[in-house]
Parts: sequence; C-alpha cells; structure tokens
Amino acid sequence: MKFLDSPLPTPAENLAADEALLDWCEAGAGAECLWFWEPREPFVVVGYANKIAGEVNAAACRQRSTPIFRRCSGGGTVVQMPGGLNYALVLKITPDGPTQNITRANQFIMERNRRALAAVTGRPVTVRGHTDLAMGDKKFAGNSQRRRRDFLLFHGTLLLNGDLDLIRELLPMPSLEPDYRGKRSHLDFVMNLQVSAESVKAALRQEWNAQEPLTNPPWEQITALAQGKYSTDAWNYKF
Repeated sequence: MKFLDSPLPTPAENLAADEALLDWCEAGAGAECLWFWEPREPFVVVGYANKIAGEVNAAACRQRSTPIFRRCSGGGTVVQMPGGLNYALVLKITPDGPTQNITRANQFIMERNRRALAAVTGRPVTVRGHTDLAMGDKKFAGNSQRRRRDFLLFHGTLLLNGDLDLIRELLPMPSLEPDYRGKRSHLDFVMNLQVSAESVKAALRQEWNAQEPLTNPPWEQITALAQGKYSTDAWNYKF
C-alpha cells in the first residue's frame, strides 16, 4: 500500500481528495492507499445525508465565520480543527474477503486501527458503537465508509490536541447517538488522545504496511471536485 501525507491548502480540496482518490482507484488508475491531512483552521463537516439545520449551530458558525462543508460519506457531524488528524484508506473490495460488505469492512478496519492506536498510546483502546474509537467511555475518533463497486473509502478524524470547546459551541446534541454515549454532553463524551500526529501516522502506516510514497495522486481530479462540488452551496447546503 502507498501513502500520501500532503495536506492541501483548503478544506474543500482536502475533502475532495478523499472522493477523488476513491474514484481514481475505481477507474483503474490507482491502487490501495492511505493518506493524511490536518486542518489549518476550524470548520464543520456534515455527513452526506445530514440536515444542517438540525446538526449544526449555524448561527454560531456565522458569528465565528466558520464554514460548513459536506463530505461524500455518511455518519455524524464533525468539527475539524487544528489538533485533529484525518486519515483516509482506499481499499480493494474483495468478494470473499474482509471488505466484502459494510459490516465486515467496518469490523476489519476498525480492529486494525484500534490495534495501531493502542500501540502508540500504550493504553487500552476499544471500538464502540459501529465505528468509534474510545478509551473507556470517551470517544476520540469517528469514522465512516463510502463504497463503489471495486473499491471503498474508509476515513475518519482523530482528536489529538484540539480545542474541544469548539464542539460544544458549534454543534447541538446530535439527532442520532450511540448507546454508549448515554446523552452525555459533548465535553463529557469526547477526549483528546494527547499524542503527536506524527506518532499516530507512523503507527497507522505500520499497521497497514503503507511504506511507499504515492507520487502521482490525481491532482487535476482533486482540483475539479473541490471547485465544482465541495466549494459550492449546492453541495454543502443540499439538505
């Protein structure tokens, strides 16, 4: 597997890269890869089907000039911020293997990620809900999946050293929550991992055997998606 560690200048470009890498592989031009990016400023990202009115404190976002974006996968709403680390895996779908369907892929990928994060922290890490990573009953990572015919995208955000109060300020309580949350407030539910991004990236690269740099990513496709989709109100405010 190859890896890419080249964060792009804007939120739209970073979000577009996830989808562009998936499409690139699906078209037969790319292969399995792992890529990382870190936000330079706060912004909010809703899942594909989320309704902004119910999942985002839009007035607080306007007051702070915090933009709102939509990603190509499902799942809940996330506040992206410095101190967070995003990763994306693009994996081949194998008819008889661990990526053959959504449930098996979730289990397979989450267990490997759990193992990598436990190794880097030296503390017990558990998979909670369907695709959360937690220490005890506190969540530090959420993940989601998007599938094509031959490849899937599995991506997530890990809280390392972020300003968690931004979550309280910019997001209401979610419309859907995992049972283990127990209606706890954002600040009672989430935590920072308190490790460096470099150590997490190294652990994930080792777990997924991603040792060779990706030297020919689809830059043109990323730019086109960022400009034509992820920078537009028609996409970001579609629901």
